[in-house]
Amino acid sequence: MVKLEHKKARLVLRLGDLKLEWAIERRYWRNPLIAVSCLLVLPLLISGRADLVSLLTMASIYACIAIPLTWQITGTSRMNFGPQLFVGVGGFTAGLLGIHAGLGPWQTLPIVILVSLACALLLSPLTIIAKGLYFSLITLLLPLIFLEITYYRSDIFRGETGISGIPHLFDLGSISLNYITGCYFSIALALLFLFIVDKVMRSRLGLYAAAINDNEDVANAVGLNTNRYKVVTFCITSEMIGIAGWLMAHYYGTFAGVTYLPLIFMIKILLMVMIGGRGQLYGAVVGAYFVAFLEYFLTGIGPVHYVVFPLILLILLFILPEGLYGLYRKHRYREYYPTIKVRRKEI
Repeated sequence: MVKLEHKKARLVLRLGDLKLEWAIERRYWRNPLIAVSCLLVLPLLISGRADLVSLLTMASIYACIAIPLTWQITGTSRMNFGPQLFVGVGGFTAGLLGIHAGLGPWQTLPIVILVSLACALLLSPLTIIAKGLYFSLITLLLPLIFLEITYYRSDIFRGETGISGIPHLFDLGSISLNYITGCYFSIALALLFLFIVDKVMRSRLGLYAAAINDNEDVANAVGLNTNRYKVVTFCITSEMIGIAGWLMAHYYGTFAGVTYLPLIFMIKILLMVMIGGRGQLYGAVVGAYFVAFLEYFLTGIGPVHYVVFPLILLILLFILPEGLYGLYRKHRYREYYPTIKVRRKEI
């Protein structure tokens, strides 16, 4: 007999003589549940505005990049200034396979994962060899080199115009229905990435990441294989960013290096991480949606938004050093992640 009980801060599941319990305090799940519910209802409310649906989708894709990037920055103790490199790898791989091989989005996905993983493995030694500013400068140059390649081999990458005619993510017979379905898919992918990274950061691997980010030398001294963990972290997170590029290509049906590889796209992604809260997983999600919607609504004031938009972000960086999510935690503090507590033995 199956019986489900809720007792104060615990959820109890009884399966005959078997008893399973989970801590389920309301303060931990209430606000996330409200946020996710609002996010799932929002596409229906704006379904009549194709521009807003596309904006929400793009914001979700930004979150798909910012979430693994937050884990990568913590787990490698390196600031990656070129996450858009793997956006380009995933997008161009999906686009070229869709155009020349006639593959659909679900056929290109496993290939994009493998190609992104191969590129990540090739570049992963940088997390060991290059430190501090050198790693940042190298990762800054890599997507710019890739951008020049797209110009030089315009016969393959189509230069500034990019690849068009890529099979769309969904083909349900209605353009509006395709956009709405794609929007929900992007939200689901962002929530999946959030769930995966959240589980990692709560596990032993999360403690390793915190140790490396705090002091890599000390982590090595206590026996942690930091090099292996940094390589694994870099490869997994780069693979996830490559999937975001795959989604961009198949959602819009076109992909151009000039859109996603320049510095401006990199700055926007890093600002999302910093505005949301550096090192804060949930802050990456908040920052992605905030920056995307802020940029969109400021375009209504005319060309002056090119000055107002970065000015607002600059002010936020100064007045909110812990980011938007840090402001939330300051007033509604929760210990979301486990902490190590050392009990001193009394003599």
